Amino acid sequence: MKERYSMKQFLENLSSKEPVPGGGGASALIGAISCALCSMVANLTTGKKKYAQYQNRIDELLPILEQLRTDLLLDIQKDADAFYPLSQAYSLDKNTPDYDKIMEEALLTASNAPMKIVEDVSRLIPILEELEQIGSRLAVSDVAVAAAACSAALKGAVMNIYINTKSMKNRETAETMNKRAKELSKDGVKRCDKVYEKICAGMM
Repeated sequence: MKERYSMKQFLENLSSKEPVPGGGGASALIGAISCALCSMVANLTTGKKKYAQYQNRIDELLPILEQLRTDLLLDIQKDADAFYPLSQAYSLDKNTPDYDKIMEEALLTASNAPMKIVEDVSRLIPILEELEQIGSRLAVSDVAVAAAACSAALKGAVMNIYINTKSMKNRETAETMNKRAKELSKDGVKRCDKVYEKICAGMM
């Protein structure tokens, strides 16, 4: 996402009939929000005597979270850049020379972008699990919100892979991508939900 690209502008563009941003970019943004919530929890834990034993680890996590948030924001633009050629390919006449090749390459490129989002969001999950253990109890609900957002980001990004691989002629490549996406998302969503449910149970 461009630095000057405000949230209002992003949502206005997302709601329009333009091809980008779409579900992939939205998933990356949701992942970045999850990451930002984790940073907030880490910052709220910093300097508290009660959590002094975890300070060194918190200090290690903060720059990791900052980099991950940056990566996910960049993924928004990368997803848009990857999908735009596919949106153009869909408008081609099927009698266009090399139509199948053009479409196949566009589908693969458009699938790789949300796969990158899935991979980046997956990097956040062990940090979520750790913050549930060592983060300030006053901010534990924010860890739960981050877990819910992380789960949603995974589900959204994976769906943007499936919609593209479904149309691929090269089924071997498509199934390889689907398998990796399914494995990452299934494990990730399960772990996110576990964090959320554990925190929720502790509040009842």
